[in-house]
Amino acid sequence: MFKDAVLRYLISDALSLLGNSIAGVVLPLVLLARTGDVLAAGSLALICAVPQFVCGILGGALLDRVNRKAVCVVSDLISALSIALLPVVDGIWGLSFAWFVALGLLGAVGDVPGMTARDALLPEVCEREGVDLQRFVGASQSMGSLITIAGPAVAALLIGFMPDVDALWVTAACSCAAAAVSATLPKGVGAIREQGKHAEAPADSASADSPAMPAGTTATTEEIAAEPASPKAAGLRGLLETGRAVLTDGLSALFADNRLLRATTLLSFGVTMIMASWQGIVLPAYFTQLNAPELTGLFVSAMGVGMLVGSLGYTALANRLSRRGWLTVSLLGMSVGAVGMGMLPDTPLLLASATLVGLFAGPASALLGFFAFDRVPENRRGSAMGTLNALYLIIGPVGTFLGSTLIATLQISTTGLVLAGLWIIVTATALMAPALRDLGDGDSLDDDNSADGVQLEHKPKAA
Repeated sequence: MFKDAVLRYLISDALSLLGNSIAGVVLPLVLLARTGDVLAAGSLALICAVPQFVCGILGGALLDRVNRKAVCVVSDLISALSIALLPVVDGIWGLSFAWFVALGLLGAVGDVPGMTARDALLPEVCEREGVDLQRFVGASQSMGSLITIAGPAVAALLIGFMPDVDALWVTAACSCAAAAVSATLPKGVGAIREQGKHAEAPADSASADSPAMPAGTTATTEEIAAEPASPKAAGLRGLLETGRAVLTDGLSALFADNRLLRATTLLSFGVTMIMASWQGIVLPAYFTQLNAPELTGLFVSAMGVGMLVGSLGYTALANRLSRRGWLTVSLLGMSVGAVGMGMLPDTPLLLASATLVGLFAGPASALLGFFAFDRVPENRRGSAMGTLNALYLIIGPVGTFLGSTLIATLQISTTGLVLAGLWIIVTATALMAPALRDLGDGDSLDDDNSADGVQLEHKPKAA
């Protein structure tokens, strides 16, 4: 189905995701085992959130200045180093909370720009190979679902046969392999356009043929979008100034220029925050309390099974149902599974609920991911994706900290019910949002100043 650069992109992405999925299961368990404090995990996530956000913004600035493929390679190598140092430090001095913070910050330097660079490369690779972007996003989501099945299962197996921290060597190896595969992408992939060509993009993207740049976008926004392509400013000050411009342009691209993109982004934030609570702290703490920490990996694998089936179904049947129909069915299905999870039933029912969430999350993730790529012009993808990933790195830790605070205050059983209630609020808000009623090509979706978009912008935050 896919070949050449697209296949290499998928392999690199799969290796990186495999390492991250293993680490996502192992790290919370290692932290809980070393500190014995539920709030430590939430506090660590929150402490690292702001530096990660800054790295995300500066990474977005760099992506509009330097080769994006090179950023992928270097970032994966830095990530491998930060992970490999954890078992080394644990063996020599023993891991403390301070070490988790220090190495977490080092990992952010690699993870955030690398994640952003991959996102920015995806549409370019598809265009180069003549692959339909919407189909590729669906296929990529299917691959991601397969990895999230294998990764946590491998993590559970590793934890059962070796000290928990030693499982992180596998993550480091995956990051190194991802860097090696990324380095084999064609020479032109990831290269930054010359200034003259770059400057023409905003005018083109503002034409009526492009849904991502509505009519009426101001010249100021276009100038900011083109700024990263100007000659490099010297020193840290120039990079910080560019980072501020990238943040301004990225926020404009995500929230000001297209109300559909704004709505789907906010919906993704709501879902991400709740799932971060579950996966980041609630389930690791719950299964640790049951003296069965390896079940955390099985839970994530169960969700991955559902996502794989759902993503494959969406890839094959995307045109059989309207986008609004896919979104509605997905959100309602996820809500049913979320309520089941919130009740924290016996392990078989809990795994079944996780599978149900994953099943309906597959189509939703592919659809929301398609809008994130499709609605942002090529010349603004570095800043937009950098800002988006940086915001995710704030939303996720906030969710983890929320979960740890709820557990410390209300106990785990009540925390599950609270999270289920929050999920229902996010779902109801999305289904009633006027901006999400028409998900077609949407010639009428350019209305940036409508009250509909303003209403949606506040409700998910309140949730």
